[in-house]
Amino acid sequence: MPVNPFASLFGRSPIGPMQQHIAKAHECAANLVPFFEAVMAEDWERVEQVQQEMVRLEREADKLKKSVRMHLPKSLFLPVPRSDLLDLLSVQDKVANRAKDIAGLMLGRQMTIPHSIQPQMLAYVRRCVDASAQALKAMDQLDELLETGFSGREATIVERMVEELEAIENETDRQQIEVRRGLYKLEKDLPPVDVMFLYRIIDWVGDIADRAERVGNRLEQLLAR
Repeated sequence: MPVNPFASLFGRSPIGPMQQHIAKAHECAANLVPFFEAVMAEDWERVEQVQQEMVRLEREADKLKKSVRMHLPKSLFLPVPRSDLLDLLSVQDKVANRAKDIAGLMLGRQMTIPHSIQPQMLAYVRRCVDASAQALKAMDQLDELLETGFSGREATIVERMVEELEAIENETDRQQIEVRRGLYKLEKDLPPVDVMFLYRIIDWVGDIADRAERVGNRLEQLLAR
């Protein structure tokens, strides 16, 4: 495997800590599945337990983000622009932030999901979490990309991963339409304020997939440089 000579010149690579960060962000997002399962069971003790775990994970992700920002080399000889890595880090962080937002709002209002749309909603949440998992999978290849100078077989592998991530995100868009359609049919039987917040949650769940896709977009930009 060809090795980028610059990769060995500047000591510890910032890529490892960035991979740790997205792993923590995904772990936070992945908790949305048991969180929604508990909400649908109206097990509010369990809902609060999962929400608190998500808060803890988001805080850990935030600490990792700050550490990467503080220790990211300012050298002109970084294999990729420092601004690109910082932008990628910021996009990763938004996955955890949005997951925490969802859990906090739903717990705070003790929101329930109408029974008739629960299966669709849970499938939608799971697929959005799949997008986050795929972003993590792609980011796990970033150190290999660094070593190969963002070219060759590793670049092809990441390009395919990003394409799969885009396909997952497109699927979540379709699922979001179906969930919103199901909620629309129930609107007249639900308190208007509850309906308003349910639509917000549906949109925020979709943000998880959207933000995961943006991680893939940033990786594509690195490959294109």
